[in-house]
Amino acid sequence: MKTFRIVLWVAVVALAGVLVWLTMEVTGKQQRIADGPFGVPFELVAQDGRPITEKAFQDKPTALFFGFTHCPEVCPTTLYELNGWLEKVDPDGSRINAFFVSVDPQRDPPEVLGQYISNVSRRITGISGDPQKVADMVKGYKVYARKVPVDDKQPDGDYTMDHTASIFLLDHGGRFSKTIAYGEDDQSAMSKLASLIGS
Repeated sequence: MKTFRIVLWVAVVALAGVLVWLTMEVTGKQQRIADGPFGVPFELVAQDGRPITEKAFQDKPTALFFGFTHCPEVCPTTLYELNGWLEKVDPDGSRINAFFVSVDPQRDPPEVLGQYISNVSRRITGISGDPQKVADMVKGYKVYARKVPVDDKQPDGDYTMDHTASIFLLDHGGRFSKTIAYGEDDQSAMSKLASLIGS
């Protein structure tokens, strides 16, 4: 009986040690993820036709929005508001980058995206490209995007896109900082942008 208790206690201590080690491994991994750039590597195309990668999000603080040109309200409103906030927080455009990634690259090739954005802003750069590469990038940035038929009886006909409507804010180095929600008030949004660039 005494031997059994000793063996049992040794097993409990060993199990506790394993649990502590697992906890430290998981915590350490989460910390390493948090310390690294947000998202995944990608190779897409900017609105001017030049290649663009995740490195563009790492040279200075970044505001990142996912949308599409056929969006009836959320996307044009967000572009307009983001441009206004940037003009006030960073008037000369030297301290923060801003990007609009299309979640509908089939209808939004780079040149179309560029025309759409340039109607609202010179501060925001459009990103599109191969549909599968875009889908992989969108998924890697934890963004929800789904094609929704306009008419349920014609699933291959006209469609719209459901998608995440928040603006992602990344710090210098591309690490996730916070988001600006769709409909967030101007002062709150500008405060977040000012905090991001340290002003």
